[in-house]
Amino acid sequence: MKSTAYPTLDGLVDLACRDGVDVRPTLLRVVTDLYVQKPTHSTDETTRYVELALGLIESVDDATRAAVAASLAGYAAAPAAVLARLGRTAAAEVTPSAEVANATASTESDDLIELFFTATSEDRRLILFNLDAAAMSSVHLPSPAAAAVIAKLETAALQRNSRVFSRTLARALRIPLDLAERVARDPSGEPIVVAARSLGMKAAVLQRILLFLNPSVGQSVQRVYELADLFDALPREAAERMLAIWRGAGAVPAPGHEPVYQNSPARQARPLAAVWDSLVPEQPPARLKSAR
Repeated sequence: MKSTAYPTLDGLVDLACRDGVDVRPTLLRVVTDLYVQKPTHSTDETTRYVELALGLIESVDDATRAAVAASLAGYAAAPAAVLARLGRTAAAEVTPSAEVANATASTESDDLIELFFTATSEDRRLILFNLDAAAMSSVHLPSPAAAAVIAKLETAALQRNSRVFSRTLARALRIPLDLAERVARDPSGEPIVVAARSLGMKAAVLQRILLFLNPSVGQSVQRVYELADLFDALPREAAERMLAIWRGAGAVPAPGHEPVYQNSPARQARPLAAVWDSLVPEQPPARLKSAR
């Protein structure tokens, strides 16, 4: 179930200057993209966006300002103060070309990927929950992954075989292998939650994967609890939106010889009970045994 507390954009401000790298252009494009995904905003949300945008516009380059103008061009509720600062007095005067919009789309996707992977856990939640369902009207949700694919991912995780896990994940999600490897070895774990949600994985399977795949995650029971809570709260639409962004980094076609979706002919998973029992002789904490 989606969290009742809608996250704000405030936490993203801290990303503006991280490790000496100026990500203000990236931040301005991303928060604008997130802002226009909601058809309406509260007064507080609008005020926060305007304050953040006005504080960044003067410090970014012309290409970034053009990208922001392109994002706001078709948005009926574009704040007048931001439009004015961009050098316009009304939304009707902002008429960026289709060429500008197309040229910035790929860059924005790459920027959001990098921002997500370099963000803190709190900021990642912020980004994910701002990928609102309103942006999903044109995104087709695939069927849940076939049981055999999820079983292969679980087996690889239980065997701590990150190479097989990454290859299988790349094929299942149709994302580049290097990105799948980044998802698998991420020290915080949120990308795995996104992948699990996109694949229609059960909570219990995800919990076992979290415990074994990546030691930096699995060695902290508290961290596994937190990721399990994120999995419960994260709408599948938001996970699919992030997956669409990942695919924008260089999608790969689905293999013809390995079924992926629920309606594939081969759906029987290899039994994992024996593997699980041999690896985990003791009962896991009660919180981790819950399944959706």
